[in-house]
Amino acid sequence: MNRRAAGMAGGIAAAVPAALFAASAGTALHRQRLVMADLELPLGAVAALLLLASLQLLLGAAFRSVIPTAVCGVLCYVLAGWWSSMAPGKRLIAGDLAGNVWVFGIAGVTVLMLVWSRRYRRRARRKTVTAGAAPPAGGRS
Repeated sequence: MNRRAAGMAGGIAAAVPAALFAASAGTALHRQRLVMADLELPLGAVAALLLLASLQLLLGAAFRSVIPTAVCGVLCYVLAGWWSSMAPGKRLIAGDLAGNVWVFGIAGVTVLMLVWSRRYRRRARRKTVTAGAAPPAGGRS
């Protein structure tokens, strides 16, 4: 296995437990609310999305690839979707405002983090200057 494939496998191997953690911690956190003047704000769902975004950003920066970020987001979305579609007595994510912000926010956060993580991806190797061909004077071509 070459070095790039080993790095990619390591990124995916790190993304799976990160997604499991984000999905379970976010599901536990998303129901926390702040009540102000008879208005309930789903701050737990926002905090859960920030947790997911930070994990995805960490994966993108650590492995310099968007693949671990995407794997983390997709797996977290699959788990949250599964937990929200269970039988009514066993459902972990209800179809209320906090649940919808958490479940559908995962997709939005993942897209944003994929765009942001593109800046960390490995640059394609540029053509190297051979020993016989000197670069033009002044650095211009």
